Amino acid sequence: MEFSNGRITEFSFASKELNETIPILVYLPASFSPLYKYTLVIAQDGRDYFQLGRIGRTTDELINAGEIENIIIVGIPYKDVKDRRAKYHPQGTQHQAYIRFLAKELVPFLDQQFPTYQMGLGRAIIGDSLAATVSLKAALQFPHTFGKVILQSPFVSEEVIDDVAAFEQPHLLSIYHVIGKQETEVKTTADKIEDFLTPNRELNVVIDSKAFPYFYEEFDGNHTWTYWQPDLRRALKKMFPK
Repeated sequence: MEFSNGRITEFSFASKELNETIPILVYLPASFSPLYKYTLVIAQDGRDYFQLGRIGRTTDELINAGEIENIIIVGIPYKDVKDRRAKYHPQGTQHQAYIRFLAKELVPFLDQQFPTYQMGLGRAIIGDSLAATVSLKAALQFPHTFGKVILQSPFVSEEVIDDVAAFEQPHLLSIYHVIGKQETEVKTTADKIEDFLTPNRELNVVIDSKAFPYFYEEFDGNHTWTYWQPDLRRALKKMFPK
């Protein structure tokens, strides 16, 4: 099928919160025009989502088929495993600074640069594994900034479950959540073997009990892009229907 391709560009962003310059990837749909408004999708593990998840191509296909609204995707890559853990893990040394960078620096900048809706429901945050964890934590802390969150096999600690249980405005946050049935022995970047499935099931119970707008499914598969990549098509269709 012939269709138009969006374009992906890269620029650098100087963060005061993190005291470093961050590379930022931006996907604009082929039909991009400053005359229209766009929903923002901010992806942790940003380079992985473009290269392994093929999120740009999937978005092209869905926009051209009229199946989703026009979206702008912003990908934030990590430098290495150590950097990723410091920013994404709830106990990471830069975890809170990274969340402040997202909400207080990056979002205002993107709202200046692009024709966005400038409200919570006009912004989504997405991630896989630890990148999903920091996405959820950011949305819980700043629900007026991030109104939608897509979680692909998040790392779930007791702290994460407690944060969700304590959240008092579930109507502000729409959640998409998947986990693999074979994710019982996941080798983490900290070189540990962890059960992801059981705590994700516990998280599901808590989210469900709070009456969030919520989609949950357990897929037949494990903790890899082999399963997250095809799941993106459904995630985008559910969260950004036209």
